[in-house]
Amino acid sequence: MSTEDVLFEQRGQVAVITLNRPAKLNAVTQEMSDALVELAQRCNDSDEIRSVVLTGSGRAFSAGSDIRELDKYQSPWAFRNRGDYCDSLKVLRKPIVAAINGYALGGGLETALICDIRLASTTASFAAAEVKLGWIGGGGMSALLAHSIGPSNTAVMLMTGDPIDAERALTWGLVSEVLEPDALLPRALELATTIASRAPIAVETAKANLSAAYNLPLDQAVAYERDLQTICFATQDAVEGRAAFADKRAPRFTRS
Repeated sequence: MSTEDVLFEQRGQVAVITLNRPAKLNAVTQEMSDALVELAQRCNDSDEIRSVVLTGSGRAFSAGSDIRELDKYQSPWAFRNRGDYCDSLKVLRKPIVAAINGYALGGGLETALICDIRLASTTASFAAAEVKLGWIGGGGMSALLAHSIGPSNTAVMLMTGDPIDAERALTWGLVSEVLEPDALLPRALELATTIASRAPIAVETAKANLSAAYNLPLDQAVAYERDLQTICFATQDAVEGRAAFADKRAPRFTRS
């Protein structure tokens, strides 16, 4: 990678990606965005990596885009077609657990929303803050928030730009768990390790199916789920799962 502002570590079958620009609340530069694109591809290409934990260093998960860089685009059209860090994570086939340790603002909130599972520290706060600066989010903010917390709560966040704390995020369904700061990353790793122990093809098809459930009409979503079930059922891992059940032992999944 071309930057030290994004860290990568592999712990067994779990990749840990850390936004590492704490002095700037992990505001994302173009170099960081490029690094995330590279790391997403690395995770997709690796049979050894089965799940991902995404977190930030210091007091923030991410404060979104580095505002000072936004004036560098030569035209609105160049801004529209920029390589975006949120888009880099959307292509990840492996499940992503977000360990949200502090501020998740603007694009940082969008980044968290793209993750499959969100865990928050008691110190976390969330805001769709772009409206305070004269624009709105462009990485899926409205749609992803509406799916997570409903249209009324989404309107509050989008139209005021004011933050909500971790407990309200939990009540609204934005996060699954709220933990003390020291427990956040261990819990995220525990959950990602559990996911990594499952049949990887089945896990990835479950992720694809969840996306389809939001984007397809009900009858098409159910038919798509049946197709994915059939694909999974034909794998050697499914054969192994049935054999392990019959033998009363832990399965040994090989991604085949």
